Order: sequence, then C-alpha cells, then structure tokens
Amino acid sequence: MKTILKDKKRVLIGEEISEKYTFSYYMNVNKNIKAVFMPENTKEVSKIVKYCNENNIVFIPIATATGAVGGQYGIDDNVVLIDLSLMNNVIGFDEESLTVTVEAGVSLGKVHELLDNTPYFYPPDPGSKESTIGGNVATNAGGMRAVKYGTTRHYVKELEVVLPTGEVITVGSLNIKDVSGYNLKDLIIGSEGTLGIVTKIKLKVIPEPKYHQSFILAFDNLNEATSTVLKILKTGYVPTALELFDRKTIEYSEEFTKASFPSTKGSAYVLGTFDSQNKEMLDEIMNLIESNYKTKALEIIILNEEEEKTAWKLRDNILYALMEFTVYDMLDEVVPIHKFADMISYTKDLEKKYNTTILNFGHAGDGNIHTLLLKEKQTDEEWIKNRKNILDDLYEKVYKLGGLISAEHGVGYTKRDYFLKHTNDINIHVMRQIKKALDPKNLLNPNKVI
Repeated sequence: MKTILKDKKRVLIGEEISEKYTFSYYMNVNKNIKAVFMPENTKEVSKIVKYCNENNIVFIPIATATGAVGGQYGIDDNVVLIDLSLMNNVIGFDEESLTVTVEAGVSLGKVHELLDNTPYFYPPDPGSKESTIGGNVATNAGGMRAVKYGTTRHYVKELEVVLPTGEVITVGSLNIKDVSGYNLKDLIIGSEGTLGIVTKIKLKVIPEPKYHQSFILAFDNLNEATSTVLKILKTGYVPTALELFDRKTIEYSEEFTKASFPSTKGSAYVLGTFDSQNKEMLDEIMNLIESNYKTKALEIIILNEEEEKTAWKLRDNILYALMEFTVYDMLDEVVPIHKFADMISYTKDLEKKYNTTILNFGHAGDGNIHTLLLKEKQTDEEWIKNRKNILDDLYEKVYKLGGLISAEHGVGYTKRDYFLKHTNDINIHVMRQIKKALDPKNLLNPNKVI
C-alpha cells in the first residue's frame, strides 16, 4: 500500500495513524485501521479506490471529522481511510457564471473568506466553519441561514465524484434547468459518503444584501419563544436566520468564550437577523418587531455591531462549550414548522419523566431542533438506560408529528437503528438497491444510513 502514492509519507500505517482517525466524541471507533491515505488529487483518490475495490477492502472518506453522527469513522476491522484534507485548493471564482470551484477538502470558512471583498456571498452557514465543502455536500448541511436561503443542495451546480469502483464521473452542470436524465447530482448530495467520494465542487454564489440587522427577544419560557417564532414567520418578511435557545444552553457558551450574552432577562431567547438591499425596509421590519412583541417579550434588543458579533459568536460556540464542560448527546430532529412548539414542549415532558436535563437550541425558522441530553451526575449505567429510553420516546414523537430523524447532520452510524425502525420497508429497499447498483461489493462506508 505504501507504493500506491508516490509520496510514501502520505500513506499512514500502524503507529503512524494518529488519534484523529481513532477517536470520536459520538461513538466507539474501531482502532484496527489498515491504512490512512492522504491523496492530493482526484486521480490519486481513484487509484486508492480501485485498489480497495480489487482487494475487497472497506474504505471510508474523511477530512476534518466534524460530522456528528459517526459517518466518517470505521466500525469494522482493517478499514482504509481516505483523508481528503490535502485536497484543499480553491480552483477559481468565475464572476460570469457566479460559481466558485473548490476541491472537497476546502473548508466552509475559506469559501466565506474568499468572497469577503466581493459583492457576493455563499449562503450556507453550518455551525462548524472548519467543516469541509465535501462534508457539507455529503450531509446537505444547512445551518442558520437555511430559513431564507436553503441548504447546501441549493448551491451545488456540479460535482466530480469517484464511484466505489474507482471510476470518475461528473454530475450536474452550470445550466439553470435540467431534466436530461436522472438527477445524479442530487442523489449524491446528502448520501453521507456511501454512494461516491466527492472530489471537486462547483458552487453557486449570489449577490450579498447590502444591509442586515440582528435582534434578541427574551422570554419567560420556551413556549412563549416558540409561539413568537411562528408569528414572525407569518409577517411576510423572511428572516435570514431565526435561532432559539434556553438560558442554560447559552450559559455553557458564555463560560467557554468568556463573553456575555447581550440579554440577561428571562430563560428563553430568540436571536434573529433580517437582511435586505433596502435600508428603509429593514428599519420597517425592526419597528414591526418592536411594536408587535413589546408586550410579549421581557426584553427586545436591536443589536449594534459589537453586540451582534458577541451574540452570534455565543450561538456558534454552543457545541464546543458542551464538549468542554459536560458529556452530552446532541440530536438533530426536524418537524413541520407548525409543530415546532409541540416538539419543544415534549422534550420538557421527557426531562421530568426521566430526571435528565434536556436543553434545546436550533434553527427555529425551519423546524430544525438540536435537542441536548446531558449526563451531568448520572452514573454510566443510569446514563445509558435513560438515554435509550428518551431516544425511544422522542423519535416516536418526532415521526408522529410528521418529522424526521435528521435535518442536516445525517443518519450516519449513531442514528441508523432509529432511522431503519421508523422508515417504510419499501423506502429502505429502494435505497439499498441504489447502494447495491453503485457499490455491489458494499465496500464504501458500509453500515451507515441503511
């Protein structure tokens, strides 16, 4: 295997394999890894995949490993990991077609920075700016601006993909309309690295609004906050982002960042942003927010620039804070927006039923909730038992409300059993037939999703 790549230093075996590849916060990873390859281009990825296919070796793509459901880790013996981190080149920005072309290992933050001094921007904004575009494509990552601008899927024009056989295909195009055959591009997006390895992406960018304004609404409880979210969405003005979290959740982030949230009142918050090309329209929206909710909210703060930076920094760092201070399990359920309040309320019922702290934050504007189960002082035995009972009840409720198990993190390994339990057998059969057609030997990232 050391001879597959010209530079033998980019093939790691045995003790050369670092903890990056053997430790996950979310699952137990099999440390018996056969090798880690670090290709620099699509040709090398194809060569590695062909070798694995011919020798019946399981292989899994990985990069910065920020995925939250274990989709990038191995649970089998003697797997090969293909680390795309070195494929981190921005190939170009074409202003005529408004596309940015990047390799799969380019980080989300790098794409945002690339457009900083242009009149354009790339809207998808998942919490981890270190996550790669390839990983974002694999999970159809959404983030905080999805309520207005959609998810990664809406900004992918074209993909270069290495199939499980090692063959390389290009799917999608720069054309706006396309019914020329099956939509293979959208099949790959969100498939969590189980149908092919994305190596190059052409992303659509759009003109950036000239003005934006953030605000905070503070409430006594989550029920009042969630009902207000629905009212804001019905005004006819679409927010750029609309986030909800409780006081205890933001306190973890305050401790981690050593920053203070602009509001200290109440126990639940809505943090939102509107943007526009028209300053007068933005002022009108803020006046509407203040007048409509002044009797409902404990406090309304129209944030200045410094307060805005602090508030969104705290929101972005919630997960890092939890990793630092406690053991937790983070969920990623999504429900129809009019059922959002019901779902939040149900988590509080479970909190009492199982005597386990359950916090919530998430993208209130699109129904995506990040429910957090905290271990705190529970013994390992209590934690395992309560966690299973809560997940059993919670996912049952999610599907009864017409929701789904994951909005943007994916199913991966950690949610697979629940996904299979709550998904129609015929749907699973069709997915497995697609997987078999592209990966007949089941070597690419097996035992994930289906």
